[in-house]
Amino acid sequence: MKQLDHTYQMLYSELAQRSLDAQFSSEFSLEGRFISMESRGRRYWYFDTAAENGGKHRRYVGPVDDPEITRRVEHFKDLKADYRARRKIVSTLIREAYLPRPVQAAGDIVEALARAGFFRLRGVLIGTVAFQCYGPLLGVRLPNGILQTGDADFAQFHSISVAVGDSIPPVLDVLKAVDSTFREIPHSADGRHVTQFAARSGYKVEFLTPNTGSSDHDGQPAAMPALGGASAQPLRFLDFLIYQPVRVVLLHGAGIPILVPAPERYAVHKLIVSSRRRVDDDGLAKSGKDRLQAATLMDILFELRQGEALADAYMQAWERGPAWRQALSDGFAGLDAATGDRLKAELGRSIRQVGSDPADYGVAPDKL
Repeated sequence: MKQLDHTYQMLYSELAQRSLDAQFSSEFSLEGRFISMESRGRRYWYFDTAAENGGKHRRYVGPVDDPEITRRVEHFKDLKADYRARRKIVSTLIREAYLPRPVQAAGDIVEALARAGFFRLRGVLIGTVAFQCYGPLLGVRLPNGILQTGDADFAQFHSISVAVGDSIPPVLDVLKAVDSTFREIPHSADGRHVTQFAARSGYKVEFLTPNTGSSDHDGQPAAMPALGGASAQPLRFLDFLIYQPVRVVLLHGAGIPILVPAPERYAVHKLIVSSRRRVDDDGLAKSGKDRLQAATLMDILFELRQGEALADAYMQAWERGPAWRQALSDGFAGLDAATGDRLKAELGRSIRQVGSDPADYGVAPDKL
């Protein structure tokens, strides 16, 4: 494990705070600009943004002599200056600290959904794009070989989607603003619902939600009131993954504050799903990536002395019942023997540190 220099860790912390401040403060696109124009002896503020035809879209803001409006314009100038400074920080973290950046398509999509309010409505980014964010969060460099993906996955609890009483704009419109070739993929079980969107390049976006009900819901799309007309694919074990997510910054543009699963839950969840991938198309490849991500993150958490948090997450999953215990056992069995033994030994020590018996959680005493 290669730890980040303290200077870069502090720089990332500064970026996280400034990105969040900007997210709450900005009322206008930072890609536009305010101009003042005179009409009939009085000056007015307008806001210019680029139009699709190459021209400009001009929006009326208000009179220059209105102190409240002009104060907002001046504040916007500060935001634009901060935007440039944040872009420089992101560039520094990528070029000098060798931290991973998402592929352009993924970064643009996450940024568009962030601006649309997906994370404000307690949505969570999951999958490999989320995994990329754990390096700067934990102050380490992640192996490059497990950071690439051709899709982006987003999740939200159905109960939250219903309760917030708000919604992002139509998802297809949001995605088309990034890539006009995005199209809806009707759900195979019910064509009236859409949980996936695909661009001509092959890049896919999928919305997921936990399936905590009966098996009758397996394979059936769930309507999600907060997702701008999109539905979500219910998945087992997902409620464990996205419970109490953490805020991180995706290193794209000027930094995008988002929500991702807690790293210890991500590691345990990947261990679980690695044993349950259906062997179709690239199922075997995804299973291998799941195991590698799980093992990598567990090793990092142990080295950073965060084993107790990992043990607590593992124990919570184990206590959920026979299907969960079998999936965890199968996940360990899928690792190579040396890696599995090492991780089980560390996990057993951490379970003991929190006052429990490792043997009660599938970690045999003779492995310790």
